[in-house]
Amino acid sequence: MNNFRRNITLLTAFLICGPVPALPQQSGFGLEVPQSLESTGFLRFIVPRFSLKTGIKIEIQAADPEAVFSTESGTPIMEGLGQNYYLQVFRTDSTRGKSAQRFADWLGSDVGGRTIEQFTIDGVSVFTAIDSGPEVETATVFTGDAVRGEAYSYTNCGRCHVIGEANRMKGIGSTPSFALLRALPDWEERFITFFVRIPHPAITQLEGVSEPFDPARPPTIAPLMLTVDDLDDILSFVSTVEPADLGAPLIVH
Repeated sequence: MNNFRRNITLLTAFLICGPVPALPQQSGFGLEVPQSLESTGFLRFIVPRFSLKTGIKIEIQAADPEAVFSTESGTPIMEGLGQNYYLQVFRTDSTRGKSAQRFADWLGSDVGGRTIEQFTIDGVSVFTAIDSGPEVETATVFTGDAVRGEAYSYTNCGRCHVIGEANRMKGIGSTPSFALLRALPDWEERFITFFVRIPHPAITQLEGVSEPFDPARPPTIAPLMLTVDDLDDILSFVSTVEPADLGAPLIVH
């Protein structure tokens, strides 16, 4: 996802001529990480964001990894918890090794660095990215099923957002449509992180990523339960949505 930069809320709308087939799945790779890093929940935060952006799946604690996070040697990635973390990539001449290198390049980019610094524990940032060179742009790859994403969006997101013609008169007036959100320059980031943006954390759970609902504050409506694959399907669908023509360029605050 090009220029994956700002943070905001889930919203969207749609004007497509027909479903677009999903792109083929990219080759994955194995990643080994120290237990101290895995226990923080950092991998559950960072991996879905990279995978949704590139279509590359990561096998955590793989037996024969192509990449290794360590506190000793490699390319410096970030600092926190009283130490520096490095990433080593192996077998870069192989398909899996090239995917691992793409992960390393993304972490070392400006976009990846900002994503690293968005990870928090109890509302406090844990890591600071280490600048290891110029930003590396990575092309957007949508690997989900756009047809499933459309159906999921109408059934779930359509409770508040106008998704397309089928529910044009049913959205909440103060809630942006998918088409309006699609017109924003940072629409990809808005959708990929919608589940952490108010009011969604109170009603949404992304499997393996979100913290469980607070028992003292249960959802006020039927909760939205989705997987990373569901979110990938939604992104694939939203990429086909025709952006709303709002005339003058939008100014994002």
